[in-house]
Amino acid sequence: MQTGLSKLKLYVYHMHQDDPAKCTASKLVRARMLKPIAKAGMISKKSLVLNPSAAEILTKQDSKHIKNGLVVIDCSWKRAEEVFVRKFKGIGRRLPLLLAANPTNYGHLYTLSSVEALSAALVILGFSEEAERLLSQFKWGTTFLELNAEPLKEYSEAKESEAIAIIEKEYFPYSR
Repeated sequence: MQTGLSKLKLYVYHMHQDDPAKCTASKLVRARMLKPIAKAGMISKKSLVLNPSAAEILTKQDSKHIKNGLVVIDCSWKRAEEVFVRKFKGIGRRLPLLLAANPTNYGHLYTLSSVEALSAALVILGFSEEAERLLSQFKWGTTFLELNAEPLKEYSEAKESEAIAIIEKEYFPYSR
Protein backbone atom coordinates (compact mmCIF):
# COMPACT_ATOMS: atom_id res chain seq x y z
CA MET A 1 0.00 0.00 0.00
CA GLN A 2 1.20 3.51 -0.73
CA THR A 3 2.48 5.61 2.11
CA GLY A 4 3.29 9.27 2.39
CA LEU A 5 1.27 12.32 1.47
CA SER A 6 3.41 12.93 -1.60
CA LYS A 7 2.06 9.74 -3.18
CA LEU A 8 -1.54 10.64 -2.48
CA LYS A 9 -3.38 13.08 -4.67
CA LEU A 10 -5.28 15.31 -2.26
CA TYR A 11 -7.25 18.22 -3.69
CA VAL A 12 -9.54 21.03 -2.60
CA TYR A 13 -12.15 22.82 -4.62
CA HIS A 14 -12.24 26.08 -2.69
CA MET A 15 -15.48 28.09 -2.57
CA HIS A 16 -13.81 30.93 -0.57
CA GLN A 17 -16.81 31.34 1.75
CA ASP A 18 -15.00 31.16 5.09
CA ASP A 19 -12.58 33.36 7.00
CA PRO A 20 -9.22 32.61 5.30
CA ALA A 21 -7.43 32.82 8.65
CA LYS A 22 -9.50 29.91 9.99
CA CYS A 23 -9.70 27.86 6.78
CA THR A 24 -8.02 24.49 7.26
CA ALA A 25 -7.89 23.82 3.52
CA SER A 26 -6.02 27.08 2.89
CA LYS A 27 -3.45 26.18 5.54
CA LEU A 28 -2.93 22.75 3.95
CA VAL A 29 -2.53 24.35 0.51
CA ARG A 30 0.10 26.73 1.92
CA ALA A 31 1.88 23.72 3.45
CA ARG A 32 1.75 21.99 0.05
CA MET A 33 -0.18 19.06 1.50
CA LEU A 34 -3.25 19.80 -0.61
CA LYS A 35 -3.53 20.97 -4.22
CA PRO A 36 -6.17 23.54 -5.15
CA ILE A 37 -8.60 22.98 -8.01
CA ALA A 38 -9.49 26.29 -9.67
CA LYS A 39 -12.84 25.31 -11.21
CA ALA A 40 -15.39 22.62 -10.38
CA GLY A 41 -15.15 21.38 -13.96
CA MET A 42 -11.52 20.45 -13.31
CA ILE A 43 -12.47 17.75 -10.79
CA SER A 44 -11.62 14.38 -12.31
CA LYS A 45 -14.60 12.11 -12.92
CA LYS A 46 -12.53 9.24 -11.48
CA SER A 47 -11.60 10.95 -8.19
CA LEU A 48 -13.33 10.43 -4.86
CA VAL A 49 -15.27 13.56 -3.92
CA LEU A 50 -16.33 14.08 -0.31
CA ASN A 51 -19.90 15.29 -0.47
CA PRO A 52 -22.17 15.29 2.61
CA SER A 53 -25.20 15.04 0.29
CA ALA A 54 -23.97 11.95 -1.56
CA ALA A 55 -26.20 8.90 -1.41
CA GLU A 56 -23.37 6.45 -0.79
CA ILE A 57 -21.21 6.25 2.33
CA LEU A 58 -17.42 6.09 1.98
CA THR A 59 -16.13 2.60 2.78
CA LYS A 60 -12.82 0.75 2.72
CA GLN A 61 -13.87 -0.62 -0.69
CA ASP A 62 -13.51 2.89 -2.11
CA SER A 63 -9.75 2.70 -1.54
CA LYS A 64 -9.44 1.42 -5.12
CA HIS A 65 -10.36 4.95 -6.27
CA ILE A 66 -7.75 6.79 -4.16
CA LYS A 67 -5.15 6.57 -6.93
CA ASN A 68 -7.31 9.01 -8.91
CA GLY A 69 -7.37 11.54 -6.08
CA LEU A 70 -9.41 12.56 -3.06
CA VAL A 71 -11.24 15.88 -3.28
CA VAL A 72 -12.76 17.95 -0.51
CA ILE A 73 -15.21 20.73 -1.36
CA ASP A 74 -14.34 23.58 0.98
CA CYS A 75 -17.34 25.79 1.72
CA SER A 76 -19.10 27.40 4.64
CA TRP A 77 -21.43 25.07 6.52
CA LYS A 78 -23.91 27.97 6.54
CA ARG A 79 -24.12 27.64 2.75
CA ALA A 80 -23.61 23.88 2.40
CA GLU A 81 -27.20 23.17 1.36
CA GLU A 82 -26.92 25.48 -1.64
CA VAL A 83 -23.42 24.22 -2.51
CA PHE A 84 -24.16 20.53 -2.38
CA VAL A 85 -27.40 20.58 -4.37
CA ARG A 86 -25.21 21.01 -7.44
CA LYS A 87 -23.61 17.96 -8.95
CA PHE A 88 -19.85 17.68 -8.79
CA LYS A 89 -17.95 15.39 -11.12
CA GLY A 90 -16.25 12.45 -9.52
CA ILE A 91 -17.31 9.57 -7.34
CA GLY A 92 -19.36 11.25 -4.62
CA ARG A 93 -19.25 9.76 -1.15
CA ARG A 94 -20.44 11.02 2.18
CA LEU A 95 -18.49 10.41 5.34
CA PRO A 96 -20.06 8.42 8.13
CA LEU A 97 -21.07 10.43 11.18
CA LEU A 98 -18.25 11.85 13.27
CA LEU A 99 -17.80 14.59 15.85
CA ALA A 100 -15.95 17.77 14.96
CA ALA A 101 -12.93 18.72 17.05
CA ASN A 102 -12.22 22.06 15.40
CA PRO A 103 -12.63 25.09 17.68
CA THR A 104 -15.60 26.49 15.72
CA ASN A 105 -17.78 23.35 15.81
CA TYR A 106 -16.32 21.23 18.61
CA GLY A 107 -18.52 18.27 19.50
CA HIS A 108 -21.05 18.85 16.70
CA LEU A 109 -22.06 16.22 14.16
CA TYR A 110 -22.03 17.04 10.43
CA THR A 111 -19.76 20.09 10.75
CA LEU A 112 -16.26 18.81 10.10
CA SER A 113 -13.59 21.13 8.80
CA SER A 114 -11.92 20.24 5.52
CA VAL A 115 -8.89 18.74 7.28
CA GLU A 116 -11.16 16.64 9.51
CA ALA A 117 -13.10 15.39 6.49
CA LEU A 118 -9.96 14.51 4.54
CA SER A 119 -8.38 12.84 7.57
CA ALA A 120 -11.49 10.79 8.35
CA ALA A 121 -11.62 9.63 4.73
CA LEU A 122 -7.93 8.70 4.82
CA VAL A 123 -8.37 6.67 8.02
CA ILE A 124 -11.36 4.81 6.56
CA LEU A 125 -9.44 4.14 3.33
CA GLY A 126 -6.43 2.76 5.20
CA PHE A 127 -4.10 5.77 5.27
CA SER A 128 -3.99 6.56 9.00
CA GLU A 129 -0.42 7.89 9.02
CA GLU A 130 -1.28 10.35 6.27
CA ALA A 131 -4.35 11.47 8.21
CA GLU A 132 -2.20 12.10 11.27
CA ARG A 133 0.25 14.13 9.17
CA LEU A 134 -2.54 16.39 7.89
CA LEU A 135 -3.98 16.87 11.37
CA SER A 136 -0.54 17.59 12.85
CA GLN A 137 -0.75 21.03 11.21
CA PHE A 138 -3.39 22.05 13.78
CA LYS A 139 -3.15 22.34 17.58
CA TRP A 140 -6.46 20.53 17.95
CA GLY A 141 -5.76 17.95 15.22
CA THR A 142 -5.02 14.95 17.41
CA THR A 143 -8.19 15.69 19.37
CA PHE A 144 -10.22 14.80 16.26
CA LEU A 145 -8.70 11.32 16.15
CA GLU A 146 -9.07 10.86 19.92
CA LEU A 147 -12.70 12.03 19.92
CA ASN A 148 -13.60 9.66 17.08
CA ALA A 149 -11.18 6.79 17.74
CA GLU A 150 -13.75 4.03 18.24
CA PRO A 151 -16.15 4.88 15.41
CA LEU A 152 -13.26 5.51 12.99
CA LYS A 153 -11.75 2.13 13.84
CA GLU A 154 -15.07 0.39 13.22
CA TYR A 155 -15.80 2.38 10.05
CA SER A 156 -12.37 1.46 8.66
CA GLU A 157 -13.02 -2.23 9.31
CA ALA A 158 -16.53 -2.29 7.82
CA LYS A 159 -16.77 -3.96 4.44
CA GLU A 160 -19.90 -2.25 3.10
CA SER A 161 -22.04 0.82 3.56
CA GLU A 162 -24.85 -1.13 5.28
CA ALA A 163 -22.43 -2.09 8.05
CA ILE A 164 -21.33 1.52 8.42
CA ALA A 165 -24.95 2.65 8.69
CA ILE A 166 -25.42 0.21 11.59
CA ILE A 167 -22.25 1.49 13.29
CA GLU A 168 -23.47 5.08 12.88
CA LYS A 169 -26.71 4.22 14.69
CA GLU A 170 -24.80 2.55 17.51
CA TYR A 171 -22.61 5.59 18.15
CA PHE A 172 -25.04 8.34 17.19
CA PRO A 173 -28.57 6.95 17.78
CA TYR A 174 -30.35 10.32 17.76
CA SER A 175 -28.95 11.66 14.49
CA ARG A 176 -30.13 11.77 10.87
